[in-house]
Amino acid sequence: MRLRVEFTTEPFDLDEAPPHALVAREVVEAASLDAVDVGPFGNTAEGGADEVLTAVDALLRKALEAGATRVSFQVNVVAEGDR
Repeated sequence: MRLRVEFTTEPFDLDEAPPHALVAREVVEAASLDAVDVGPFGNTAEGGADEVLTAVDALLRKALEAGATRVSFQVNVVAEGDR
C-alpha cells in the first residue's frame, strides 16, 4: 500500500521558517519517501505505508520537541492510477 501524507506545523512565521518547520522538513527529506514537496503553507510526501507511518511518527515527535504547538496531518491511500 502507498500513502500520501500532507502536513503543516504551527505556529507560522512568514519571515523565516521556525525550528519546528525545519525539523519537519529534515525528517521527511531524510526518510525513504517519494515525491517530497515542502512549502511555506503545506507539505506532502508519498511512499510505502511503513515508510510514511514511520516518518509521521518521527515528524510528530521531533516537531513538538522543537516547539510546534500544532501539527496537522492528512493521510490518503494512493490508488494505483493516481501515481
